Amino acid sequence: MTTLFLIILVGIGASIIWTTVSCGISPMPSSSKVQQQILRLLPCHVTGTVYELGSGWGGLALALGDVFPQAQVYGYELSPAPYFFSLLRRFYSSLSNVIFKRCDFFDEDLSDANIIVVYLFPEAMEKLAVKFKELPAGTMIISSTFTLPGWTPKHVTYIDDLYHTPVYLYQVGV
Repeated sequence: MTTLFLIILVGIGASIIWTTVSCGISPMPSSSKVQQQILRLLPCHVTGTVYELGSGWGGLALALGDVFPQAQVYGYELSPAPYFFSLLRRFYSSLSNVIFKRCDFFDEDLSDANIIVVYLFPEAMEKLAVKFKELPAGTMIISSTFTLPGWTPKHVTYIDDLYHTPVYLYQVGV
């Protein structure tokens, strides 16, 4: 039993390291303070489609699905270990409006998005700044920590934490 546990643990660690090297960043969960600020920035009643790009361990996507039961929330994650952990969390939740998908979100069609939430590294944000130009007018984009190059945020909030983490709110075509 101990050997099996060790093999599973090493496999999880190896998959995280492989994805970190190939993607350029490790899966890092948003702090609870950042999650709460993101939820405060959103309208009281959210419907339609919400995407969390780079959903990691699933915490924020599940929080979005819980607070906005009328919305369909998609969490896209490439790293296998956090993705499977998200599936487990979803399985044990009562949320039927949250779907996790293991994919490269750069290859996905996001044209039906009402809201997109991201916590990604600067190189990914550069690529997303171009991809987001395809989004319909009015789409809200919330980014933790990193800006969208070439975009002007409608609002910036700084979290009362060790890093004074910025949270940026953008809106397409506004």
